Amino acid sequence: MKKYIWFLIIFCFSVNANAAGVVLSDTAVDADYSVTEEEEAFVAPKTSNNQLSEQIQFAGKNLLANDTSDPLFLVADNRFLSDTYLTYTDDKLRIGQYVGYGINHNLAVHVNMHYQIDFTREHQHGFSATEFGGTYRLNHGTNDARIITDALFGLKLWGSSHVRTPEYADSSYFAGLRFGRQYTGLTLAGTIKSTWVFDEDRGLSYIDFIPEAYFRFKYDWHGGFGFDIRRSTNTGLMDNQEWLNLKLLKQFGNTQYLGHFDYEFESHDIVVGVNLKILF
Repeated sequence: MKKYIWFLIIFCFSVNANAAGVVLSDTAVDADYSVTEEEEAFVAPKTSNNQLSEQIQFAGKNLLANDTSDPLFLVADNRFLSDTYLTYTDDKLRIGQYVGYGINHNLAVHVNMHYQIDFTREHQHGFSATEFGGTYRLNHGTNDARIITDALFGLKLWGSSHVRTPEYADSSYFAGLRFGRQYTGLTLAGTIKSTWVFDEDRGLSYIDFIPEAYFRFKYDWHGGFGFDIRRSTNTGLMDNQEWLNLKLLKQFGNTQYLGHFDYEFESHDIVVGVNLKILF
């Protein structure tokens, strides 16, 4: 019995030795064998951590390009911005639509109009004047101070006499300058805008100075505050005003859900509203 066991052990050992010899002989014969030619480079499988890292890198590159509420935002070339908004103040509800389009990397144009529903006894319903405007980027922040500079311009025409802004104006024109600097988590900006109002009997102009601070928090939460200091050339037609503007928003990709609260210190007027912004 023992000799059969020894025979099996010797037989198995011989088979393993022959198999090893085959592998070694194949390797030796194939002198042109190259690891780089035959084997593909190792690619690490995508795990949840890898995917999260890619998302963070992508979000970092596009953080400013799709932040439509940033005070220095400019619609990019061949892209559309839709801003649907709802505001309520002084028993008046306004539903509006803003559409912006980027003509090239320097120029963007827009159209803006809203419809007013008046809950008071005056029943001043109707469409406001239609605003046609544009933004031209004078400097992309390539200077030493990295200051971005934009020129603003536009006009408002037509609209119901009950809903004009100011309410007595048949037409108005505006021009301004916007400037500031963008950081990863913060934008500091200021706007100086002058508006000229004309109708058949009266004229008026006023200037707005608007400093703003805008913050980008974690998890796509953004917020900001600013002041609108308005000075009128004719306080009999329009009072001087000082507005405080607060906003908070949540961003999902190219879509933003925004809420804002505005307070005027002299008249104690309050405006609350929500916006839905989509960048196409």
